[in-house]
Amino acid sequence: MEAILEPLMQGILQSFEPLNLAMLILGCTVGLFVGALPGLGSVNGVAILLPVTFLVPPNTAIIFLAAIYYGAMYGGAVSSITLGIPGASTAVATVFDGRPMAQKGRADLALATAAVASFIGGTISIVLFTLFAPPLASFALKFGPQEEFALMILAFATFIGLSGDDIPKTIFSILIGLVLATIGLDVISGKPRLIFFDIDGFFHGINFLVLAIGIYGIGEMLWTLEETKGDVQVHKVKSTFRGMINNVKQVKNYFGTTIVGSLIGYFVGMLPAAGATPAALMSYGLAKTFSKDPDSFGRGNVKGVAAPESANNAASTGSMLPMITLGIPGSPTTAILLGGMIIWGLRPGPLLFAEHPDFVWGLIGSLYVANVVTVLINLSFIPIFVRVLTLKFTILAPMIFILCVVGGYAPTQTMHDVWLMVGFGVVGYMLRKLNYPVAPAVLAIVLGPLAEQSFRQSVLGSQGDVSVFVERPLSATFLAIAVLLAAYPMISRFIKKKAASKA
Repeated sequence: MEAILEPLMQGILQSFEPLNLAMLILGCTVGLFVGALPGLGSVNGVAILLPVTFLVPPNTAIIFLAAIYYGAMYGGAVSSITLGIPGASTAVATVFDGRPMAQKGRADLALATAAVASFIGGTISIVLFTLFAPPLASFALKFGPQEEFALMILAFATFIGLSGDDIPKTIFSILIGLVLATIGLDVISGKPRLIFFDIDGFFHGINFLVLAIGIYGIGEMLWTLEETKGDVQVHKVKSTFRGMINNVKQVKNYFGTTIVGSLIGYFVGMLPAAGATPAALMSYGLAKTFSKDPDSFGRGNVKGVAAPESANNAASTGSMLPMITLGIPGSPTTAILLGGMIIWGLRPGPLLFAEHPDFVWGLIGSLYVANVVTVLINLSFIPIFVRVLTLKFTILAPMIFILCVVGGYAPTQTMHDVWLMVGFGVVGYMLRKLNYPVAPAVLAIVLGPLAEQSFRQSVLGSQGDVSVFVERPLSATFLAIAVLLAAYPMISRFIKKKAASKA
């Protein structure tokens, strides 16, 4: 333990050096707003600001970029809650309950919950990173395509928990999402699939943010305009210092959910190519599946905000683990960080701890400081964020539409995606009127490509023998848990009906 505490304290003290601390605070603040703007997110924020790091030493540079990454994880919840537009793919699950809470005048509680849950998730993941980095990295290497596919099936099984009483509609929504995920070029052969009317824009597939922003931004805007007739002030939010303290104290109501979400997020985040988005979705699904009141999810349950926010922040730290210890990026953002490290003359891998201990422990120490700084910045900005909700919706709607257009255009910078986003908005509005759940479709389009790639790699490697998925202990365990999770809601309803009939 002393071998860890001494270099850790030196790393934390290194973060308090004037230049490092200034860059850390700047990075957290910039990251918060980068994450809150639809279509940007941590990937674009880190990529855009990477050249700035060439003006400072490598230790300061990695602290600055990691702070942006951390701040963006926090910031994604802001637009998800206040406007119903996911700031990034990692925050789409936050929309499910964060937006309904804002519509009920509880945006301050939702934003405080997101900040506190993110802080807890970040703290747990950093502690795990500090204590168990080498063994966890070697464990992650045991995950082949079979385990990755089984993990995706486990994630799909949690969708059943999102279905309420209408499982057929949920399955239909999942299948629609999986079909949309196959559009583009085949991952193995490279041949085009489902290129409708030979439109070039479909060759790069359906971007997840285009779908999410269309359904939850445009669709929500159309629905609200219809419900309020454009002349009702939908949101009335008051934010006071005493109210903020009370909101932070509400952590006792979702602390257990946050712990589980943090562990799930860190575990999924450290797997190469998984990332924070699947972690947040899985955490939300499990929180609803095992909730005593699952029907309240999607209607403004505070645990529906805490679960994904703790998971995506834990996953952001988890994705750094394979980057530092193995030289394998765990997410698109850490891939950019990895490129920066190579440019600075550092070689990520097992020898990094021995050859550049100041750099590694400086990064780890900065994560502790960045976690505290970001939660303080986030909480202090909540009164400003909630003031957006005091605007009449006739003023807010054009602002939402402009942000949606920018968010739809930013990922690929093509008008094709903007028109596609508008189309998804109309479809999302119609699905809501017909009482079809849209969340499972959004989740499926995220996990679909990951599941397809790992499945086909496994089947090709085993020459068509599907038993390979149950021969490996880890994948067989995940599949067994998935079956239990999928059957849990149905078994639970059967037991309740049987108990009711006896009564």
